[in-house]
Amino acid sequence: MQKSILITGCSSGIGLDAAHGMRAQGWRVFASCRQQRDCDRLRAQGFESPRIDYADADSIKAGLTEVLQATGGTLDALFNNGAHGLPGAVEDVPTDGLRHIFEANFFGWHELTRQVIPVMREQGHGRIVQCSSVLGLVAFPWRGAYVATKYAIEGLSDTMRLELKETNIRVILIEPGPITSKLREKAIPLFERFIDWENSALRAKYENSLLKRLYESAGPDKFELPASAVTAKLVQAVEARRPKARYYVTTPTYIAGYLRRILPTRAIDRILSDI
Repeated sequence: MQKSILITGCSSGIGLDAAHGMRAQGWRVFASCRQQRDCDRLRAQGFESPRIDYADADSIKAGLTEVLQATGGTLDALFNNGAHGLPGAVEDVPTDGLRHIFEANFFGWHELTRQVIPVMREQGHGRIVQCSSVLGLVAFPWRGAYVATKYAIEGLSDTMRLELKETNIRVILIEPGPITSKLREKAIPLFERFIDWENSALRAKYENSLLKRLYESAGPDKFELPASAVTAKLVQAVEARRPKARYYVTTPTYIAGYLRRILPTRAIDRILSDI
């Protein structure tokens, strides 16, 4: 029988490439998006595309119901991928801004995953794949809100892996570094909504560093890979007989994982403080 996968955040970038890549592998792909217009665009490309907005619990329930009705109540894999960035110094991120990004990057993932686990438990198998980040391994300046959500996903996923050890449900983390996507552009509206940088004690640093990076594209990072690099790891995560707990993507992620294992925190801080 054709295996099925639900992928979130498929409007562009990693999610969109994963949808095409998994379909090419022969999977039945449910490519969900946050906005209906993106779902409509994917349906025109032949995908089944339920609307799932992580910040909308009703859409999570309705979207998963749509998937299960289509498959007869089964789901072989879930790829939690949709996420937002909120750049800015931690002291300038209002708590409402942090709540906003946690709804999209963490609480919604938890809500959808909790609803999927009973389905996988009943059918006797499943793969839950979480798109984390190099920023789930180490912290970079100006990215505190995003880092916090990815550290939270790391901890939640590690705990689920232990709790589901006696089942045939596998929990797997994919750890991308710089990947070609629209994450930077999509972060701009949230930055403008929540960060009052002009009245920040760090205004000069915003002007000399973050604003340029945020608003002026400098072209691809020298270590940047296309989204297909993540899709290749996703294929391994869902098709390997014994998948790894973590799959690194891009050179910076391998370096970060290595440094975290061998260096004291103070030494890592010195390396990362000027990034």
